[in-house]
Amino acid sequence: MAVEQPKTELDARYGDEGAPATPWSEGHRALEDAQLYWITTIRPEGRPHMTPLLAVWHGDAIYVCTGPEERKARNLEHNGQVIVSTGTNALAGLDVVVEGEAERITDEGLLRELADAWVAKYGEDWRFEVRDGAFQHGAGSALVFRVAPATVYGFGKQPYSQTRWSFAAT
Repeated sequence: MAVEQPKTELDARYGDEGAPATPWSEGHRALEDAQLYWITTIRPEGRPHMTPLLAVWHGDAIYVCTGPEERKARNLEHNGQVIVSTGTNALAGLDVVVEGEAERITDEGLLRELADAWVAKYGEDWRFEVRDGAFQHGAGSALVFRVAPATVYGFGKQPYSQTRWSFAAT
């Protein structure tokens, strides 16, 4: 599936003089290749909650999974607005921040594709069965959420730059 080409804007206020905008192909590759992501959800009383997790980029969105009893799943019941980010813990590379809305996925055909994507990316320890509209594994079930990007920010380092990629509403 082709990846939508977003509108790209450089915010020169937050970068080195003359630093170029980062191409979407680099931001997209960072989202596909990352091993660890951070998700920020909103608790019912309005406080943020942030936690690391594994994810896969599939088609035009990032997919995350979580146990139904976990804080992030309970938060998403009340508010689907999320931030998913990844990057480096160094002053080099590219940090990427995805703003979007999480949508629960229960279509078992898509879930099987995603289960295959988890194994391909993370190995056999992350093999899921698909049943009852969720991932199933030895420890129980995991709900799967699609986060389609609304806005993505790329924070380049060496040179420093801030690129904003805006996606059309879907």
